Amino acid sequence: MTLETIKLICGIIATAIGISSFYPYLRDVFKHKTQPHTYTWLIWTILQVTGVFAMYTTGAGIGALTLSVGAIFCGYIFVLSLKYGSKNITTFDTLCLIGALISIAVYFFLHNTVLAVILITAIDLIGFLPTMRKAYSEPYSETLSMYALFFVSSGFNLVAIAVYSITTTLYPATIMCTNALCCIILWVRRKQIV
Repeated sequence: MTLETIKLICGIIATAIGISSFYPYLRDVFKHKTQPHTYTWLIWTILQVTGVFAMYTTGAGIGALTLSVGAIFCGYIFVLSLKYGSKNITTFDTLCLIGALISIAVYFFLHNTVLAVILITAIDLIGFLPTMRKAYSEPYSETLSMYALFFVSSGFNLVAIAVYSITTTLYPATIMCTNALCCIILWVRRKQIV
């Protein structure tokens, strides 16, 4: 089996797991157990779309497929959040949205892919902090299986990347780490509360 075949298989597995990871979250949204935050999902949509463009243009190949599908689902959840979601917008949320918009400008107008990916990664990481805080204080308010599946999907995604560079690996590696951390927080806090 060639390296290219292994990367293709890992890309397909990552994408399949990525798609399935949204099911528990969407189920919980429609059951009114989870209320997606409007700004969070808008920001994640913007960041993933920008990240996908940066990854494709710098040689990620099939490794960008998972984030492409993820961007579509993030956009769908953003649309759902307009009806089913939480709209309590804070100054922090607005700053994250502005940061996401700046990352788009850096990528599309300055054509600086590395800086855009660094901005996307930093904004995504900072934007994840309120979710982690919520996971710590209200561990049953988040869908643990979604974060676990995202973690596994991200691992396969990293293997699938065709060309390794900061622009193709930094953002997906950070997504993998933040999802792992969120899983750990949820799992530990659920054990402590029981």
